Amino acid sequence: MNKKPTLEDLKVWKNFTSNLETVENKDYYLDKKKTPISKIKKVDLHGLTLEGANKKIALIIDKYFKERVEKIIVITGKGTRSKTIDNPYVSKDLSILKNSVPNYINSNSEIKNKIKCMSKAEIKDGGEGAFYIFLKKFRE
Repeated sequence: MNKKPTLEDLKVWKNFTSNLETVENKDYYLDKKKTPISKIKKVDLHGLTLEGANKKIALIIDKYFKERVEKIIVITGKGTRSKTIDNPYVSKDLSILKNSVPNYINSNSEIKNKIKCMSKAEIKDGGEGAFYIFLKKFRE
């Protein structure tokens, strides 16, 4: 399906690429404020069952929230070695923890109330096999 661009397509593309206006970065406030190393914790969920990972993440979020940690790096893995082929109820195309842990967090209001936001991790922190949790400030 090699379709040549029309003159209208070229005109729109030229207008788009010559536009000096930048796209708004909605995560700007997170990028602007660099979190001190002492306020960052890392948790690795490799090798845990779904139930075990969910229990651990709930305990970790509660603990770190009280300790005033600002950012948690959660390593779930990419799921390339998950044994999903043995379970007929699990998709072979999706990893177990990578998708289900964020869903568990979003479905649990007690945990979600402690979280400012979640986002994908940078390559240096695990890329596709990890995500960030930014915690709200603890108020006694």
